[in-house]
Amino acid sequence: MSVEHRILLKDADRSFIIHHETKSFSSWHHHPEFEMVLIMKGKGKRLVGDNIDRFRQRDLILVGPNLPHAWICDDEYNSHPKGFKGEAIVIQFSYDCLGTLFFEMPENRNLKKLLEESSRGIKFNGKTKEKIISLMKDSYKLNGPDQLLLMMTLFNLMSKTRDYQLLSSTGFMEPYHKEGNEPIQKALDFILHNFHRNIAVKEMLDITNMSNTTFCLAFKRITRMTFKEYLLNTRIGYACKLLTSCSMTISQIALGCGFENLSNFNHQFRKLKSVTPSAFRKQAESLKTYP
Repeated sequence: MSVEHRILLKDADRSFIIHHETKSFSSWHHHPEFEMVLIMKGKGKRLVGDNIDRFRQRDLILVGPNLPHAWICDDEYNSHPKGFKGEAIVIQFSYDCLGTLFFEMPENRNLKKLLEESSRGIKFNGKTKEKIISLMKDSYKLNGPDQLLLMMTLFNLMSKTRDYQLLSSTGFMEPYHKEGNEPIQKALDFILHNFHRNIAVKEMLDITNMSNTTFCLAFKRITRMTFKEYLLNTRIGYACKLLTSCSMTISQIALGCGFENLSNFNHQFRKLKSVTPSAFRKQAESLKTYP
């Protein structure tokens, strides 16, 4: 399944874009900019990395650079006699939109961390979601200075919240790097390069030079998963990438991702994705025929 690399429209006098989308939502694609998507009208299927889920009105997602994504509305919105009936507000910005050092400032360390996590896609929830929606819904009507003030307010909200969930698996895109956590980063890099085989906890302890208790606490604090959960998510994430991009059989993918047998792979895949590997592949393949 091919992924379209898209070059976004840019205004010469703007450092970011706020767009009112009233045409058919995007097909499976990626681009180097961050993208915040607020669904004002519409419902259907959302694909972010290896996460396939339903979306509806007031769905609010932040997609990181080069993470493949698509929103596909149900037929009732695409086949309406008066044309497409969906509506979205989309904000697109690059990492250097406010200067090369803006996100590197000490005051923005929490915001930088959230932007790094957006490499897996972020779905905002709760009070944070409602505050962002209230700011975004008429944002495209503002003039340049007011839009800049709005962006700063959005960044402030995002830097203070933990009210969100990560969408795509760790293995679909390379794990994000976290400055100041070099031992755990070494462990993440090791997992990325060796998840296709059995990895013992002792190997993690040797790499990080930590005790078992210290490693487990530090690993969960940084990744929000246990070591076993992270390893499983990495394997499943990479399996999803193969299911959407190559013609390998499901048995070949299972063995290549570190699972001892097809039965265990099917069980673990369905546990995480709520569908079987074959059903996931069919859902992804359906995007090929989307206009």
